[in-house]
Amino acid sequence: MIIILHNIRSAHNVGSVFRTADAAGVGKIYLSGITPGPRDKYGRANQKLIKVSLGAEKHVSFEHVKSISGLINRLKNKGFKILALEQHKKSKPLFDFKPKNKEKYALIAGAETKGLPDSILKRADKVLEIPMAGCKESLNVAVALGIAIFHSTRV
Repeated sequence: MIIILHNIRSAHNVGSVFRTADAAGVGKIYLSGITPGPRDKYGRANQKLIKVSLGAEKHVSFEHVKSISGLINRLKNKGFKILALEQHKKSKPLFDFKPKNKEKYALIAGAETKGLPDSILKRADKVLEIPMAGCKESLNVAVALGIAIFHSTRV
């Protein structure tokens, strides 16, 4: 499994995803849009991200991409199924999704407040959401990704 973080603003959330990705054995993280990485464009360490990731940024492969559309095309050509994590009229409950042993998956999550744009959701093979039982309509993006990563890698 690989992870794509699109327009995630918080370095703390990104650091948390790196830590979860390391724990779950995720192959790679792609960072797109405004999503910060372990180092800024000048090569300086992103202390907020590093504090939360606890060194996982040294063990999980990652790459900044300029075009998420181009990335999705490349991944689909390599046989990846694109999974978008988003509350949407076309989404299905995450826990109804049964990952297949031989399938390769790329899981995309978007901005903390706006989520993923329709242009990405239209390209996804599946749009999945975590059912909410309480008053709140959503989870923190890093928490939601943690749940989805471990669910999707359980084969």
